[in-house]
Amino acid sequence: MNLRARKFWTFFGLLVLGLSVSAETGKRNEESLLKPRIVVLTDIAPADVEPDDMESMVRLLAHADMFEIEGLVATGGWNICGGTYPESWMDSLMTVIDAYEKDLPNLMKRSEQEDFLPESQENGKQELGYWPSAGYLRSRTMLGSRGLGIERIGEGNDSPGSDLIIKLVDEEDSRPLWITVWGGANTLAQAVWRVRKERSESEVHKFLDKLCVYTITDQDVCGGPPVDYAFSSHQWLRKTCGKELRFFWDESAWLVQNTLGSMNWDEYATHIQGHGHLGKVYPKNKYGVEGDTPSYLHVFPNGLNNPAVGNQVGWGGYFRWALSPDSLTECYTNAAPDVKAVSEKYEKYFYPAIFADFAARMDWAAYGEGNHNPSVCINGERGLESVMVSPKVGRKIRLDASESFDADNDSLAYHWWILPEAGTYTGRMDIMQADRSVAILGIPRDAAGKEIHVICEVTDNGSPALTGYRRVIIRPVN
Repeated sequence: MNLRARKFWTFFGLLVLGLSVSAETGKRNEESLLKPRIVVLTDIAPADVEPDDMESMVRLLAHADMFEIEGLVATGGWNICGGTYPESWMDSLMTVIDAYEKDLPNLMKRSEQEDFLPESQENGKQELGYWPSAGYLRSRTMLGSRGLGIERIGEGNDSPGSDLIIKLVDEEDSRPLWITVWGGANTLAQAVWRVRKERSESEVHKFLDKLCVYTITDQDVCGGPPVDYAFSSHQWLRKTCGKELRFFWDESAWLVQNTLGSMNWDEYATHIQGHGHLGKVYPKNKYGVEGDTPSYLHVFPNGLNNPAVGNQVGWGGYFRWALSPDSLTECYTNAAPDVKAVSEKYEKYFYPAIFADFAARMDWAAYGEGNHNPSVCINGERGLESVMVSPKVGRKIRLDASESFDADNDSLAYHWWILPEAGTYTGRMDIMQADRSVAILGIPRDAAGKEIHVICEVTDNGSPALTGYRRVIIRPVN
């Protein structure tokens, strides 16, 4: 990396993320600058077969500066029921990467990036704000398991995708590796099977501890209802790994995204399709819009949630550890009616902000200019991690977001609200000055030992208006 680029990344970390560099917080901030690691298992297909994976891939690459995309693995899914995933369907994945490459000069202007890291560094740890080269993405694109079901697990079923997952988990990296499953998870199951066969119990535990999985329903099945979950490699993973594997099974966010996307298709046709080369390859909806997108929205580094904690609520929904829909295994899920109702409530609440964020990215792809999200600073703490507060009960506390800023110098509006489902305090609480930069909360006397989660939203007046988030976790003491 040249000196000018190196200076930029230092500047970007300080400005866009608002991170301090004091000796006490230097290590934490260095880790906060890194992108979340994701691998995508996608049953991407031509638009006339099933367009929603291609739609989700366009949005993902329009946000490629926010995720360290470690692997794009083509796999079987619902759309090959009874057959084998055609290798030619990977052409749709390459089509999106080709479009991304053409839009890169414009997208890179969003973070003032002028060049790419050397290959050895690009294959290492990427910082937030870095747009990877199209060559990097192509080198991470490969086939995984091309069929469905547990019969595709065992000797003779290794694939470039399963080998990649093992290699990525084994890397010296403290960040979890998120496997986002848009089709079937056979490729992941095969990687776990291989590790369990060849490694000691402690090594297997270490391997599983690095993994997090987010599946869009269970697409490793064929037909139904009723669904034969015993056929699925997803069930095998849950039965075999138990709580060692952080397994998120979504039965809410993908349905809401599909439905709201279809209802608001005119907005996609206006603000997404045709914007830049990525917009030109964004297909029209058929069954629903971007049903797989929530898998990485859950991991989106916007200050709203820790994705490994299911009940915190983020852009990808709300989860609790419970019996899964197969009535046999447990995982983090939102399938139960009461949990699904909570998840849907927040998915619908966040949907306008999520869409605005996408539309702004497509402006950058098309024109090389657009809006930036505000950066939220609370009580002098900059960055994306939750702000922890431990006040005494019976006292009032101030939560000050007045040092929040916007890279475009837009005016900012503030909104503070309590997220009760994420906390453990069930009593009534009110926020005073909830729509000002400084909010005041009275801490109830019966709140000691409980948790209260407060969300700060900061929205600019750009076009489209964009929102930044920060979570405050209050743990009152006597």
